[in-house]
Amino acid sequence: MSTAQRTKKTLKTDWHTFISSSAWRWFKKVAIFIIFSLVINHLATPESFPGSDVYRFPIEGFLASIILCILIGIITEVNFQYCKRKHFFKKVEITTIIWFMASTLAYITLMYIPVNFIFSLVVDGEIEFYYLLIGLLITLLVSFVLIGLSYAQDVYHLYKTSLKDAVVTIESGAKTTKLAYENIACFYSENKIVFAVKNDGTTISTDFILNELEEKINNQLFYRANRQIIVHKDAVEEIEKIENGKLRIQLKATIENDAIKEINISRYKRK
Repeated sequence: MSTAQRTKKTLKTDWHTFISSSAWRWFKKVAIFIIFSLVINHLATPESFPGSDVYRFPIEGFLASIILCILIGIITEVNFQYCKRKHFFKKVEITTIIWFMASTLAYITLMYIPVNFIFSLVVDGEIEFYYLLIGLLITLLVSFVLIGLSYAQDVYHLYKTSLKDAVVTIESGAKTTKLAYENIACFYSENKIVFAVKNDGTTISTDFILNELEEKINNQLFYRANRQIIVHKDAVEEIEKIENGKLRIQLKATIENDAIKEINISRYKRK
């Protein structure tokens, strides 16, 4: 089999895997919405309560809640993809998750109010603000639960990927190097030049500024030890308590540089 044929076969396999995983992902979300709609509508009125002598399937409420769930699902998915490109690709932490949830609920509110206005005018001919407010609060609460159930696995997968597969693209003159997080021991600044240190002790000069780099990399793996150095948590070999409540860190990598041979952390940054 030629290289082109192997590449084509690999791409075809990856594509089928992607389609299958995406289909399964959407199937789970749709299933959650449908099950929720069935349960909530069967508990809404005595006539639709299971076991009632006058039981009637709540078709109107079921269809209305399905339509509302579809609108909420579209808003949530669009916002999730935006947050994935804008925030989650760099780091997945509590602040980015809260931003995703808060912004999604805000968009749902912007959708709910005009839709409810139109629905109330068409069906009842009048708008009751009390029921509008109660309906909005219930919708936001339910949306929070459904979004949490539907996207918890996606967010966790992004979190694991951001820790395992993330890379730093280093521009050094005309040369571009991609370093995986797991291969980086630290970054340090010397004579206004920032160097990347690999686990084997080799160094690469970069065009970064430490402050810029600190914003770019994942702060669940990297720590700004002091003004000169950012270290990878797995690169630390030894932590020693020294005078005045300070700490001294020694890295696993062997580096011939006094600035990072022993790294001191102030008592203010000790925690």
